[in-house]
Amino acid sequence: MSERRAIAVRVRLTVIGAGPAGLTATLAAAARGVRVTLVDAAAEAGGQFYRQPAAGLGARRSRALHHQWRTWERLRDGLAAHVAAGRVTHLTDHHVWCVERASGEFVVHALRGPEQEEPATVRADALLLATGGYEKVLPFPGWTLPGVVTAGGAQAMLKDGLVLPGRTAVVAGTGPLLMPVAVGLAAAGAKVAALVESADPRALARHARVLAAHPDKLAEGARYAAALARHRVGVLVRHTVVAAHGTDRVEAVTVAALDHDGRVRDGSERRIPCDSLAVGHGMLPHTDLAETLGCRLDGVNVAVDDEQRTDVPGVWAAGEITGIGGAALSLAEGRIAGLSVAARFGSRAPEPGSVARAAGVRGGLREFFAAVDSVCAAPARWTERIGDDTVVCRCEEVPASAIREAVGELGAEDVRTVKLLTRAGMGWCQGRICGPAVAGLTGCPPTPSRRPFARPVPLGVLARDPDASPEQPAPPDQHA
Repeated sequence: MSERRAIAVRVRLTVIGAGPAGLTATLAAAARGVRVTLVDAAAEAGGQFYRQPAAGLGARRSRALHHQWRTWERLRDGLAAHVAAGRVTHLTDHHVWCVERASGEFVVHALRGPEQEEPATVRADALLLATGGYEKVLPFPGWTLPGVVTAGGAQAMLKDGLVLPGRTAVVAGTGPLLMPVAVGLAAAGAKVAALVESADPRALARHARVLAAHPDKLAEGARYAAALARHRVGVLVRHTVVAAHGTDRVEAVTVAALDHDGRVRDGSERRIPCDSLAVGHGMLPHTDLAETLGCRLDGVNVAVDDEQRTDVPGVWAAGEITGIGGAALSLAEGRIAGLSVAARFGSRAPEPGSVARAAGVRGGLREFFAAVDSVCAAPARWTERIGDDTVVCRCEEVPASAIREAVGELGAEDVRTVKLLTRAGMGWCQGRICGPAVAGLTGCPPTPSRRPFARPVPLGVLARDPDASPEQPAPPDQHA
Protein backbone atom coordinates (compact mmCIF):
# COMPACT_ATOMS: atom_id res chain seq x y z
CA MET A 1 0.00 0.00 0.00
CA SER A 2 2.91 2.35 0.53
CA GLU A 3 6.50 2.90 -0.53
CA ARG A 4 9.46 4.14 1.46
CA ARG A 5 11.83 5.11 -1.35
CA ALA A 6 12.33 8.59 -2.72
CA ILE A 7 10.75 9.49 -6.05
CA ALA A 8 13.25 10.06 -8.83
CA VAL A 9 10.76 11.02 -11.56
CA ARG A 10 8.73 14.16 -11.72
CA VAL A 11 4.98 13.86 -11.12
CA ARG A 12 2.12 16.22 -11.77
CA LEU A 13 0.95 16.70 -8.19
CA THR A 14 2.47 16.22 -4.76
CA VAL A 15 0.04 16.18 -1.85
CA ILE A 16 1.54 16.75 1.60
CA GLY A 17 -0.62 15.24 4.33
CA ALA A 18 -2.77 12.09 4.23
CA GLY A 19 -5.61 13.21 6.47
CA PRO A 20 -9.19 13.74 5.24
CA ALA A 21 -8.32 16.69 2.98
CA GLY A 22 -5.19 15.16 1.48
CA LEU A 23 -6.80 11.79 0.88
CA THR A 24 -9.89 13.24 -0.77
CA ALA A 25 -7.82 15.53 -2.99
CA THR A 26 -5.57 12.63 -4.00
CA LEU A 27 -8.51 10.44 -4.95
CA ALA A 28 -10.30 13.21 -6.86
CA ALA A 29 -7.21 14.12 -8.89
CA ALA A 30 -6.02 10.55 -9.53
CA ALA A 31 -9.46 9.43 -10.72
CA ARG A 32 -9.22 12.04 -13.48
CA GLY A 33 -5.80 11.14 -14.78
CA VAL A 34 -3.44 13.13 -12.58
CA ARG A 35 -0.35 11.26 -11.40
CA VAL A 36 -0.07 11.96 -7.66
CA THR A 37 2.57 11.43 -4.98
CA LEU A 38 1.05 11.47 -1.50
CA VAL A 39 3.64 12.31 1.17
CA ASP A 40 2.85 11.78 4.85
CA ALA A 41 4.75 11.60 8.13
CA ALA A 42 2.67 8.77 9.56
CA ALA A 43 3.08 5.05 8.94
CA GLU A 44 -0.51 4.79 7.69
CA ALA A 45 -2.90 7.18 5.97
CA GLY A 46 -5.74 8.80 7.86
CA GLY A 47 -4.27 11.73 9.75
CA GLN A 48 -5.29 12.50 13.30
CA PHE A 49 -9.00 12.05 12.63
CA TYR A 50 -8.70 8.55 11.13
CA ARG A 51 -5.69 7.51 13.19
CA GLN A 52 -5.53 3.72 13.56
CA PRO A 53 -3.97 1.48 16.23
CA ALA A 54 -0.63 -0.06 15.34
CA ALA A 55 -1.10 -3.41 13.60
CA GLY A 56 0.96 -5.19 16.24
CA LEU A 57 -1.59 -4.34 18.93
CA GLY A 58 -4.15 -6.65 17.34
CA ALA A 59 -7.10 -4.33 17.87
CA ARG A 60 -10.30 -6.21 17.03
CA ARG A 61 -12.78 -3.32 17.25
CA SER A 62 -10.82 -0.28 16.12
CA ARG A 63 -13.96 1.14 14.52
CA ALA A 64 -15.29 1.69 18.05
CA LEU A 65 -12.75 4.51 18.38
CA HIS A 66 -14.17 6.38 15.38
CA HIS A 67 -17.28 7.75 13.83
CA GLN A 68 -17.64 8.20 10.07
CA TRP A 69 -16.08 4.76 9.72
CA ARG A 70 -17.68 4.11 6.33
CA THR A 71 -16.14 7.30 4.98
CA TRP A 72 -12.75 6.11 6.16
CA GLU A 73 -13.24 2.73 4.50
CA ARG A 74 -14.10 4.46 1.22
CA LEU A 75 -10.98 6.64 1.40
CA ARG A 76 -8.74 3.75 2.46
CA ASP A 77 -9.97 1.40 -0.27
CA GLY A 78 -9.87 4.14 -2.90
CA LEU A 79 -6.26 4.95 -2.06
CA ALA A 80 -5.31 1.26 -2.22
CA ALA A 81 -6.91 0.93 -5.66
CA HIS A 82 -5.09 3.95 -7.07
CA VAL A 83 -1.77 2.78 -5.63
CA ALA A 84 -2.26 -0.68 -7.13
CA ALA A 85 -3.07 0.88 -10.51
CA GLY A 86 0.06 3.03 -10.43
CA ARG A 87 -1.80 6.34 -10.40
CA VAL A 88 -0.72 7.23 -6.84
CA THR A 89 2.55 6.71 -5.01
CA HIS A 90 2.06 6.82 -1.25
CA LEU A 91 5.21 7.71 0.69
CA THR A 92 4.78 6.96 4.38
CA ASP A 93 7.07 8.01 7.24
CA HIS A 94 8.30 10.98 5.20
CA HIS A 95 8.67 14.11 7.33
CA VAL A 96 8.70 17.18 5.09
CA TRP A 97 11.05 19.87 6.29
CA CYS A 98 11.07 22.25 3.33
CA VAL A 99 9.38 22.94 0.00
CA GLU A 100 10.92 25.27 -2.58
CA ARG A 101 10.22 26.42 -6.09
CA ALA A 102 13.03 25.85 -8.58
CA SER A 103 13.09 25.91 -12.39
CA GLY A 104 9.33 25.85 -12.73
CA GLU A 105 8.73 22.95 -10.37
CA PHE A 106 8.23 22.32 -6.67
CA VAL A 107 10.90 20.41 -4.79
CA VAL A 108 9.76 18.69 -1.60
CA HIS A 109 12.50 17.80 0.88
CA ALA A 110 11.73 15.15 3.50
CA LEU A 111 13.40 13.04 6.16
CA ARG A 112 12.48 9.36 6.30
CA GLY A 113 13.21 6.34 8.41
CA PRO A 114 12.85 5.80 12.17
CA GLU A 115 15.71 8.20 12.94
CA GLN A 116 14.51 10.80 10.40
CA GLU A 117 18.01 11.08 8.98
CA GLU A 118 17.56 9.70 5.43
CA PRO A 119 16.93 12.45 2.86
CA ALA A 120 14.21 12.10 0.24
CA THR A 121 13.24 14.49 -2.55
CA VAL A 122 10.03 14.66 -4.58
CA ARG A 123 9.52 16.95 -7.57
CA ALA A 124 6.17 17.97 -9.03
CA ASP A 125 4.47 20.51 -11.25
CA ALA A 126 1.89 21.36 -8.59
CA LEU A 127 1.61 21.16 -4.84
CA LEU A 128 -1.33 20.66 -2.51
CA LEU A 129 -0.80 21.46 1.17
CA ALA A 130 -3.02 19.47 3.52
CA THR A 131 -0.85 19.73 6.61
CA GLY A 132 -3.71 19.95 9.12
CA GLY A 133 -3.59 21.73 12.45
CA TYR A 134 -2.27 21.46 15.96
CA GLU A 135 -3.66 22.27 19.37
CA LYS A 136 -3.59 25.67 20.96
CA VAL A 137 -2.00 25.38 24.38
CA LEU A 138 -2.44 28.02 27.09
CA PRO A 139 -0.32 27.71 30.24
CA PHE A 140 -1.53 27.65 33.83
CA PRO A 141 0.17 26.78 37.12
CA GLY A 142 1.06 23.09 37.07
CA TRP A 143 0.56 22.52 33.34
CA THR A 144 4.04 21.01 32.98
CA LEU A 145 3.33 18.16 35.42
CA PRO A 146 3.42 14.60 34.03
CA GLY A 147 -0.13 13.47 33.39
CA VAL A 148 -1.17 16.79 31.87
CA VAL A 149 -1.68 16.28 28.13
CA THR A 150 -3.55 18.05 25.38
CA ALA A 151 -7.05 16.88 24.55
CA GLY A 152 -5.92 15.75 21.12
CA GLY A 153 -2.91 14.05 22.69
CA ALA A 154 -5.18 11.99 24.92
CA GLN A 155 -7.26 11.04 21.89
CA ALA A 156 -4.14 10.08 19.93
CA MET A 157 -2.89 7.88 22.77
CA LEU A 158 -6.20 6.05 22.76
CA LYS A 159 -6.53 5.69 18.99
CA ASP A 160 -2.90 4.92 18.20
CA GLY A 161 -1.68 3.01 21.25
CA LEU A 162 -4.91 1.85 22.92
CA VAL A 163 -3.66 3.39 26.17
CA LEU A 164 -5.17 5.85 28.62
CA PRO A 165 -3.34 8.91 29.97
CA GLY A 166 -4.56 7.88 33.45
CA ARG A 167 -7.27 6.04 35.30
CA THR A 168 -9.09 9.16 36.54
CA ALA A 169 -9.21 12.05 34.09
CA VAL A 170 -10.45 15.60 33.90
CA VAL A 171 -11.11 16.97 30.40
CA ALA A 172 -10.98 20.76 30.25
CA GLY A 173 -10.69 23.80 28.03
CA THR A 174 -13.10 24.80 25.31
CA GLY A 175 -14.29 23.65 21.92
CA PRO A 176 -16.09 20.76 20.22
CA LEU A 177 -13.14 18.37 20.65
CA LEU A 178 -13.70 18.05 24.40
CA MET A 179 -16.89 15.98 24.17
CA PRO A 180 -15.53 13.17 21.95
CA VAL A 181 -12.35 13.03 24.02
CA ALA A 182 -14.30 12.68 27.28
CA VAL A 183 -16.63 10.07 25.78
CA GLY A 184 -13.72 8.15 24.27
CA LEU A 185 -11.82 8.02 27.56
CA ALA A 186 -14.92 6.96 29.49
CA ALA A 187 -15.82 4.27 26.96
CA ALA A 188 -12.26 2.91 27.17
CA GLY A 189 -12.53 2.44 30.93
CA ALA A 190 -11.25 5.66 32.44
CA LYS A 191 -13.22 7.48 35.11
CA VAL A 192 -13.84 10.97 33.75
CA ALA A 193 -14.28 13.04 36.89
CA ALA A 194 -15.45 16.14 35.03
CA LEU A 195 -15.69 17.85 31.67
CA VAL A 196 -14.82 21.50 32.27
CA GLU A 197 -15.94 23.85 29.46
CA SER A 198 -15.08 27.54 29.75
CA ALA A 199 -17.71 28.63 27.20
CA ASP A 200 -21.43 28.85 27.78
CA PRO A 201 -23.25 26.59 25.28
CA ARG A 202 -26.39 28.69 25.71
CA ALA A 203 -24.67 31.39 23.67
CA LEU A 204 -25.11 29.16 20.63
CA ALA A 205 -28.79 30.13 20.67
CA ARG A 206 -27.75 33.39 18.97
CA HIS A 207 -26.86 31.28 15.94
CA ALA A 208 -30.04 29.20 15.82
CA ARG A 209 -30.50 29.70 12.08
CA VAL A 210 -27.02 28.41 11.26
CA LEU A 211 -27.31 25.48 13.65
CA ALA A 212 -30.72 24.49 12.31
CA ALA A 213 -29.20 24.11 8.84
CA HIS A 214 -26.99 21.30 10.17
CA PRO A 215 -29.23 18.76 11.90
CA ASP A 216 -26.52 16.10 11.53
CA LYS A 217 -24.17 18.18 13.68
CA LEU A 218 -26.88 18.76 16.28
CA ALA A 219 -27.62 15.03 16.35
CA GLU A 220 -23.93 14.28 16.78
CA GLY A 221 -23.73 16.65 19.73
CA ALA A 222 -26.84 15.08 21.26
CA ARG A 223 -25.27 11.62 20.97
CA TYR A 224 -22.17 12.78 22.79
CA ALA A 225 -24.26 14.46 25.50
CA ALA A 226 -26.21 11.22 25.98
CA ALA A 227 -22.98 9.24 26.20
CA LEU A 228 -21.62 11.64 28.83
CA ALA A 229 -24.78 11.14 30.86
CA ARG A 230 -24.59 7.38 30.43
CA HIS A 231 -21.03 7.36 31.76
CA ARG A 232 -22.03 9.76 34.57
CA VAL A 233 -19.57 12.44 33.52
CA GLY A 234 -20.30 15.72 35.26
CA VAL A 235 -20.20 18.76 32.96
CA LEU A 236 -19.19 22.17 34.30
CA VAL A 237 -19.89 25.03 31.89
CA ARG A 238 -18.37 28.49 32.25
CA HIS A 239 -15.63 26.92 34.39
CA THR A 240 -11.89 26.74 33.87
CA VAL A 241 -8.86 24.96 35.32
CA VAL A 242 -7.06 27.35 37.64
CA ALA A 243 -4.15 25.05 38.53
CA ALA A 244 -2.91 21.47 38.47
CA HIS A 245 -1.35 20.03 41.63
CA GLY A 246 1.07 17.22 42.31
CA THR A 247 4.70 16.25 42.82
CA ASP A 248 5.82 13.44 40.51
CA ARG A 249 2.62 13.74 38.43
CA VAL A 250 -0.73 15.49 38.55
CA GLU A 251 -2.79 14.47 41.57
CA ALA A 252 -5.63 16.99 41.43
CA VAL A 253 -6.83 20.09 39.63
CA THR A 254 -8.55 23.21 40.91
CA VAL A 255 -11.40 24.47 38.76
CA ALA A 256 -13.44 27.63 39.21
CA ALA A 257 -16.47 29.35 37.72
CA LEU A 258 -16.10 32.31 35.36
CA ASP A 259 -18.14 35.49 35.30
CA HIS A 260 -19.31 37.13 32.08
CA ASP A 261 -16.01 39.01 31.76
CA GLY A 262 -13.96 35.81 31.98
CA ARG A 263 -12.74 36.40 35.52
CA VAL A 264 -12.77 33.71 38.22
CA ARG A 265 -15.66 34.09 40.62
CA ASP A 266 -14.43 34.48 44.19
CA GLY A 267 -15.16 31.44 46.32
CA SER A 268 -16.09 29.19 43.39
CA GLU A 269 -12.89 27.15 43.41
CA ARG A 270 -13.17 23.40 43.88
CA ARG A 271 -10.50 20.71 43.91
CA ILE A 272 -11.00 17.54 41.82
CA PRO A 273 -8.70 14.52 42.44
CA CYS A 274 -7.37 12.97 39.22
CA ASP A 275 -4.22 11.42 37.79
CA SER A 276 -4.55 12.92 34.30
CA LEU A 277 -5.76 16.16 32.75
CA ALA A 278 -6.59 16.47 29.06
CA VAL A 279 -6.82 20.16 28.20
CA GLY A 280 -7.31 22.04 24.94
CA HIS A 281 -8.32 25.50 23.81
CA GLY A 282 -9.01 24.91 20.13
CA MET A 283 -6.61 24.41 17.25
CA LEU A 284 -4.34 26.38 14.96
CA PRO A 285 -3.45 25.63 11.33
CA HIS A 286 -0.05 24.14 10.43
CA THR A 287 1.19 26.84 8.05
CA ASP A 288 5.00 26.44 8.20
CA LEU A 289 5.39 25.12 4.65
CA ALA A 290 2.88 27.60 3.25
CA GLU A 291 4.71 30.48 4.89
CA THR A 292 8.04 29.26 3.51
CA LEU A 293 6.57 29.34 0.00
CA GLY A 294 5.26 32.86 0.59
CA CYS A 295 1.54 32.02 0.63
CA ARG A 296 -0.61 34.85 1.91
CA LEU A 297 -2.29 34.35 5.27
CA ASP A 298 -5.75 35.51 6.24
CA GLY A 299 -5.21 35.97 9.96
CA VAL A 300 -3.67 32.65 10.99
CA ASN A 301 -5.12 30.66 8.06
CA VAL A 302 -3.74 30.19 4.56
CA ALA A 303 -5.81 32.33 2.21
CA VAL A 304 -7.38 30.47 -0.73
CA ASP A 305 -9.85 31.26 -3.50
CA ASP A 306 -13.01 29.37 -4.42
CA GLU A 307 -10.93 26.55 -5.95
CA GLN A 308 -8.67 26.25 -2.87
CA ARG A 309 -5.79 27.90 -4.75
CA THR A 310 -3.33 30.01 -2.80
CA ASP A 311 -1.86 33.19 -4.23
CA VAL A 312 1.31 31.27 -5.15
CA PRO A 313 0.78 29.83 -8.65
CA GLY A 314 0.70 26.03 -8.63
CA VAL A 315 -0.02 25.73 -4.89
CA TRP A 316 -3.37 24.59 -3.51
CA ALA A 317 -4.30 24.24 0.18
CA ALA A 318 -7.16 22.36 1.83
CA GLY A 319 -8.34 21.26 5.26
CA GLU A 320 -7.43 22.71 8.63
CA ILE A 321 -4.59 24.74 7.12
CA THR A 322 -7.21 27.08 5.60
CA GLY A 323 -9.33 27.26 8.76
CA ILE A 324 -10.19 24.82 11.53
CA GLY A 325 -13.48 23.08 10.80
CA GLY A 326 -13.29 19.34 11.33
CA ALA A 327 -13.22 16.32 9.04
CA ALA A 328 -16.37 17.01 7.01
CA LEU A 329 -15.16 20.45 5.97
CA SER A 330 -11.72 19.04 5.18
CA LEU A 331 -13.31 16.40 2.95
CA ALA A 332 -15.22 19.05 0.99
CA GLU A 333 -12.19 21.31 0.59
CA GLY A 334 -9.98 18.40 -0.42
CA ARG A 335 -12.42 17.36 -3.12
CA ILE A 336 -12.63 20.90 -4.49
CA ALA A 337 -8.83 21.18 -4.56
CA GLY A 338 -8.43 17.79 -6.26
CA LEU A 339 -11.01 18.64 -8.91
CA SER A 340 -9.35 22.00 -9.51
CA VAL A 341 -5.98 20.33 -10.07
CA ALA A 342 -7.64 17.78 -12.37
CA ALA A 343 -9.19 20.55 -14.44
CA ARG A 344 -5.68 21.84 -15.13
CA PHE A 345 -3.61 18.64 -15.39
CA GLY A 346 -6.05 15.75 -15.71
CA SER A 347 -6.97 13.72 -18.75
CA ARG A 348 -10.64 13.79 -17.79
CA ALA A 349 -12.53 16.93 -16.81
CA PRO A 350 -14.48 17.04 -13.54
CA GLU A 351 -18.17 16.17 -13.84
CA PRO A 352 -20.52 19.15 -14.25
CA GLY A 353 -21.86 20.23 -10.89
CA SER A 354 -19.35 18.24 -8.80
CA VAL A 355 -17.45 21.34 -7.72
CA ALA A 356 -20.66 23.26 -7.03
CA ARG A 357 -21.98 20.51 -4.75
CA ALA A 358 -18.76 20.37 -2.76
CA ALA A 359 -18.67 24.17 -2.60
CA GLY A 360 -22.18 24.20 -1.14
CA VAL A 361 -21.10 21.83 1.61
CA ARG A 362 -17.99 23.90 2.23
CA GLY A 363 -19.92 27.14 2.56
CA GLY A 364 -22.42 25.73 5.02
CA LEU A 365 -19.77 24.13 7.22
CA ARG A 366 -17.61 27.24 7.26
CA GLU A 367 -20.60 29.22 8.49
CA PHE A 368 -21.36 26.57 11.12
CA PHE A 369 -17.85 26.50 12.53
CA ALA A 370 -17.57 30.28 12.48
CA ALA A 371 -20.58 30.30 14.82
CA VAL A 372 -19.02 27.64 17.06
CA ASP A 373 -15.69 29.48 17.16
CA SER A 374 -17.40 32.72 18.18
CA VAL A 375 -18.70 30.94 21.28
CA CYS A 376 -15.87 28.52 22.10
CA ALA A 377 -13.08 31.03 22.61
CA ALA A 378 -10.48 30.95 25.36
CA PRO A 379 -11.50 32.91 28.47
CA ALA A 380 -10.85 36.58 27.89
CA ARG A 381 -8.95 37.07 31.17
CA TRP A 382 -6.82 33.92 31.13
CA THR A 383 -3.55 35.86 31.32
CA GLU A 384 -4.54 37.34 34.69
CA ARG A 385 -4.30 33.86 36.23
CA ILE A 386 -0.72 33.28 35.07
CA GLY A 387 1.67 33.86 37.96
CA ASP A 388 5.15 35.22 37.28
CA ASP A 389 6.73 31.86 38.15
CA THR A 390 4.55 29.89 35.70
CA VAL A 391 6.66 28.41 32.90
CA VAL A 392 5.42 29.61 29.50
CA CYS A 393 8.10 28.23 27.16
CA ARG A 394 8.82 24.66 28.22
CA CYS A 395 11.70 24.13 25.77
CA GLU A 396 13.74 27.03 27.15
CA GLU A 397 12.14 27.13 30.62
CA VAL A 398 11.11 30.77 30.30
CA PRO A 399 8.73 31.98 33.05
CA ALA A 400 5.97 34.51 32.60
CA SER A 401 7.98 37.07 34.59
CA ALA A 402 10.69 37.20 31.90
CA ILE A 403 8.13 37.78 29.16
CA ARG A 404 6.39 40.53 31.11
CA GLU A 405 9.75 42.13 31.85
CA ALA A 406 10.67 42.11 28.16
CA VAL A 407 7.59 44.20 27.40
CA GLY A 408 7.21 46.32 30.52
CA GLU A 409 10.84 47.14 31.24
CA LEU A 410 12.87 46.36 28.12
CA GLY A 411 10.46 47.89 25.62
CA ALA A 412 9.68 44.91 23.38
CA GLU A 413 6.81 45.72 21.04
CA ASP A 414 6.45 42.49 19.06
CA VAL A 415 6.71 38.74 19.57
CA ARG A 416 10.01 38.49 17.69
CA THR A 417 11.71 40.96 20.02
CA VAL A 418 10.34 39.12 23.05
CA LYS A 419 11.83 35.94 21.60
CA LEU A 420 15.23 37.56 21.18
CA LEU A 421 15.20 38.96 24.72
CA THR A 422 13.90 35.87 26.53
CA ARG A 423 14.57 32.85 24.20
CA ALA A 424 10.86 32.01 24.39
CA GLY A 425 10.19 30.10 21.17
CA MET A 426 13.83 29.23 20.42
CA GLY A 427 13.57 25.61 21.53
CA TRP A 428 12.73 22.36 19.76
CA CYS A 429 9.13 23.32 18.91
CA GLN A 430 10.20 26.75 17.60
CA GLY A 431 7.32 28.50 19.34
CA ARG A 432 4.52 26.30 18.04
CA ILE A 433 3.47 25.47 21.60
CA CYS A 434 4.27 28.67 23.46
CA GLY A 435 3.62 31.13 20.63
CA PRO A 436 -0.06 31.82 21.44
CA ALA A 437 0.74 32.18 25.13
CA VAL A 438 3.59 34.62 24.49
CA ALA A 439 1.36 36.67 22.19
CA GLY A 440 -1.42 36.69 24.79
CA LEU A 441 0.83 37.72 27.67
CA THR A 442 2.48 40.52 25.71
CA GLY A 443 -0.61 41.76 23.90
CA CYS A 444 1.31 41.51 20.63
CA PRO A 445 -0.31 39.92 17.58
CA PRO A 446 1.30 36.70 16.34
CA THR A 447 3.46 37.14 13.24
CA PRO A 448 4.27 34.68 10.45
CA SER A 449 7.52 32.84 11.09
CA ARG A 450 8.73 32.36 7.49
CA ARG A 451 11.24 29.75 8.67
CA PRO A 452 13.34 28.12 5.92
CA PHE A 453 12.99 24.78 7.75
CA ALA A 454 9.71 23.39 9.08
CA ARG A 455 11.46 20.92 11.39
CA PRO A 456 14.98 20.25 12.71
CA VAL A 457 17.29 18.79 10.06
CA PRO A 458 20.59 16.97 10.73
CA LEU A 459 23.60 18.75 9.26
CA GLY A 460 24.60 15.48 7.63
CA VAL A 461 21.45 15.57 5.52
CA LEU A 462 22.25 19.07 4.28
CA ALA A 463 25.79 17.99 3.49
CA ARG A 464 24.77 14.82 1.59
CA ASP A 465 21.78 16.15 -0.34
CA PRO A 466 22.81 18.52 -3.16
CA ASP A 467 19.20 19.65 -3.52
CA ALA A 468 18.83 20.48 0.17
CA SER A 469 19.71 24.14 -0.07
CA PRO A 470 16.45 26.06 0.25
CA GLU A 471 16.64 29.76 -0.38
CA GLN A 472 14.93 32.32 1.79
CA PRO A 473 11.38 32.89 0.51
CA ALA A 474 10.70 35.94 -1.58
CA PRO A 475 8.25 38.53 -0.27
CA PRO A 476 4.62 37.62 -1.01
CA ASP A 477 4.18 40.33 -3.66
CA GLN A 478 6.85 38.69 -5.82
CA HIS A 479 4.63 35.61 -6.18
CA ALA A 480 1.71 37.49 -7.69
